[in-house]
Amino acid sequence: MTVSNQFEKNLLDSLRFSFIHNQYGQNQAYAPKLLINQDEKQRYVLLDLQEELAKAESFYFSVAFVTQSGIALIKSQLSDLNDQGVAGKILISPYLGFNDPLAMKELLKLKNVEVRLAPEALQLHAKVYLIDQGVRQVLISGSSNLTGNALKKNYEWNIKLTSTEHGDLISASKSEFFRIWNQSTVLTEDVIEQYSHKRQAKIVVEVEESAKSSYVTQLQPNKMQEAALVALQNKRLLGEKKSLVISATGTGKTYLSAFDIRNYKPDRFLFLVHREQILEKALENFQEVIGFEDGQGAIYRPGLNFDTIPYLFATIQTLSRDEHLKRFASDYFDYILIDEVHKAGANSYRKILDYFEPDFLLGMTATPERTDGQNIYELFDYQVAYEIRLQEALESDLLCPFIYYGVTDIHVDGELLDDKTDFNSLISSTRLHHLIQKIDYYGHSGEQVRGLVFCSRKEEAAELARLFTERGWPSKSLSGDDSQQTRQQVVKDLEEGRLFYIFTVDIFNEGIDIPSVNQVVMLRNTQSSIVFVQQLGRGLRKHPDKEYVTIIDFIGNYKNNYLIPIALFGDHSMNKENYRREVREAAAVKGLTTVNFEEVAKKQIFAAIANTNFSSMAVLRNSFKELENRLGRVPMMMDFLNSNQLDPVTFFENNAFKSYHQVVEKFSTEAVLLSQNEALVLQFLTFEILTGKRIHEALLLQELMLRGSISKSALKQLLVENGHSSAEDVLASMERVLALRFLKGAEKKIYGEEPLVSLVDGRYICSDSLKEAFKNQIFLDFYQDILDVALRKNLAYPHILTIGQRYSRRDVLKLMNFEKDEPPLNIGGYKIDKFSNSCPIFVTYHKADDISETIKYEDEFLSEKTLKWFSKNKRSLDSADVKQILGAKESGLRLELFVIKDDSEGGEFYYLGPLGVLEGTAQETERNGESIVSMIFELQQSVDDSLYRYITEK
Repeated sequence: MTVSNQFEKNLLDSLRFSFIHNQYGQNQAYAPKLLINQDEKQRYVLLDLQEELAKAESFYFSVAFVTQSGIALIKSQLSDLNDQGVAGKILISPYLGFNDPLAMKELLKLKNVEVRLAPEALQLHAKVYLIDQGVRQVLISGSSNLTGNALKKNYEWNIKLTSTEHGDLISASKSEFFRIWNQSTVLTEDVIEQYSHKRQAKIVVEVEESAKSSYVTQLQPNKMQEAALVALQNKRLLGEKKSLVISATGTGKTYLSAFDIRNYKPDRFLFLVHREQILEKALENFQEVIGFEDGQGAIYRPGLNFDTIPYLFATIQTLSRDEHLKRFASDYFDYILIDEVHKAGANSYRKILDYFEPDFLLGMTATPERTDGQNIYELFDYQVAYEIRLQEALESDLLCPFIYYGVTDIHVDGELLDDKTDFNSLISSTRLHHLIQKIDYYGHSGEQVRGLVFCSRKEEAAELARLFTERGWPSKSLSGDDSQQTRQQVVKDLEEGRLFYIFTVDIFNEGIDIPSVNQVVMLRNTQSSIVFVQQLGRGLRKHPDKEYVTIIDFIGNYKNNYLIPIALFGDHSMNKENYRREVREAAAVKGLTTVNFEEVAKKQIFAAIANTNFSSMAVLRNSFKELENRLGRVPMMMDFLNSNQLDPVTFFENNAFKSYHQVVEKFSTEAVLLSQNEALVLQFLTFEILTGKRIHEALLLQELMLRGSISKSALKQLLVENGHSSAEDVLASMERVLALRFLKGAEKKIYGEEPLVSLVDGRYICSDSLKEAFKNQIFLDFYQDILDVALRKNLAYPHILTIGQRYSRRDVLKLMNFEKDEPPLNIGGYKIDKFSNSCPIFVTYHKADDISETIKYEDEFLSEKTLKWFSKNKRSLDSADVKQILGAKESGLRLELFVIKDDSEGGEFYYLGPLGVLEGTAQETERNGESIVSMIFELQQSVDDSLYRYITEK
């Protein structure tokens, strides 16, 4: 069966499901699909558009309206298509003059896209996206224009239809597109100029286009501030004298503190920070909110008479000197606020904190985490009144949304730019051309660019600023060598439009507000996710002249590239699969904020994730200590999950630890008193159930801890009530696991053969040694912790085998109810198991270069639903295993597909679902002189688009 014929068959099956009766649910791969923006499901019209574009051979859009944000959301996909030689056409409308000339000019940057303006008399109001993928054709039509809000935020209603290239609907749609296209005018600078003159002087573009409507002054508390003010008051009512507020850059921490001071009404207040320029702005903000007279607030300087000044603002550097500090009594201030309090571990801060005794001490920061061993939480008695991080602040519309582009840096001598690249290459004409081309292509929101560029070296910043200026983009460089006066003047020049860019090295990571910044460019290795967020945050303050801020990150061959998803998604789990999924599905972020990676840059991040040891002792220690600092006690594994920190499973990867009690003993001063048997039980449970991939064992162990025993019928009822399988073969598998009969021989030598749980007269009971262990509260705490983690993690596995999740070979054998585990060499690419009447099929999609040619099978996806597969060597159509696979439908042999991209992924396979052999596709062939059988499998469910591209791309 050809690929074309198979596609037509799948399409017919999908149409039956959609238009005849939804009982025909076996094949829904190409069924018509309703596209709406759904935050709760992280599905957006944009995602389908991007996924289909990625497979395009050509494309045709007819949309009435376009905006800068709408074009920006698909620019990286269009750039990748351009690299592949794929071109398209976009038809827009002059209808009612709604299209902004700035957006129309953005369309001219798209090298592989021809754009035309429809005749005005036509009043074109269509929203149609035609994507030609060769055999498969896709049509998306409905209410979504090519605008940011229509693709990601508004409630829109669109239909995605799939057709063959010969279908009448697609033919008619293309004919109509070209009928209008041939009447339309090629879009040029002159055409845009003429359109602008005809356009009304002032047009209120769709609500989604108006950035000004989202700009709110800070005279009244925003959502974050209202919640934080209540939380601070509650802390004080409970008698707390200290507290922290952790709030993302740009969410209004200074105004929040001013509102709290207004509520608190202190007689004497002190505002402390590390930079003079922050003081001036803070004083202005406090006066705006509180309304005190000019003489009632002042910046503390030597010689100031402060007796009649209730609101003092001072730098740490000044006040920490004895001649100034001793001018105040220790209880002089009722309320002290320390801004940027993550620096409070320094001696100057500690000196002030140790001296003063205010009624209330507030610390504010966006980044409390420290890398120098200082515990900021301890300074504030572990009291955190309120916390809102970057992702939550964006979702709450407290910040300006960003559109991030991870783009590829230049190649030097055939290799991507890296840490060792010499200075001359950083400022070469090749790199300069590349930077300017990408920066111009990805653009910015609004009329004029106001950009910050973060460089790796001062010399690089200075020279690039000079070169940009020479090419008509006025720029200046700033470093720590420049005076405060110089910095302020350069910032003013940027804000007032005399400069396009400021090039700098780190000095603008924090403590500077330039709300008008509409572009942030990163030209350096990401050394820290904290610094990355600080630099990204420079553009996140709202401003009436921008709808979003563009972030352009030039990604070279850096080992620290794995920090990019950590920073962008706030994910500190150190879970490689989490990071891969976030990069694969980067656009699935709430609101206009969108993350895009060019394909080559994406591969660099995947490589960094694969090559990084997230379970190194240093990483594990830092994660443990950071949470211990936050909690003020030794954390348990559930604390990591509840705090969205390190995935506790990471502690046990690469055999770093066998059980969490070992982690506590290693990283804390707390003694863990366990018997050898108790420690071994915890080790077994960590090994066997912690990942939560099947809930049955954890539920039974929980019941045994609570009740001592439970009948099999009662356990079945509990499973059914909670939506889990109570099938006999599943329960039998669970029984083998907890009786230690599933273990391999080497594992039995470690854990023994005494059953942990037995089934006696229809009741499950635990072993005498486990009953004895329950008498030790320390054991119970660790035991319950393992169960809690397993039950929580099981939420990601709604089915015993969940499509899209990853499983080791051992997991698969257990979850497919094999009688016992087997060594990987006994399984190979597939294993027909008579006991369970099942056959898992394992495919390593990209084989290692050094693998033997005799076993280097060329398994290959032909589509998202079909896989060309090869048997083991020395097989014919008469071989027993081949005949069993071909006869699986008749015999009921369970065939399941598990695929891993390559060996760097650590031995866990993506489960892609049940499959069957397409009739008539099996044939004998030869490989390296040995007979082999090939056949085409059809999956019951198509592979998710983003996962399919990830697996198949080299």
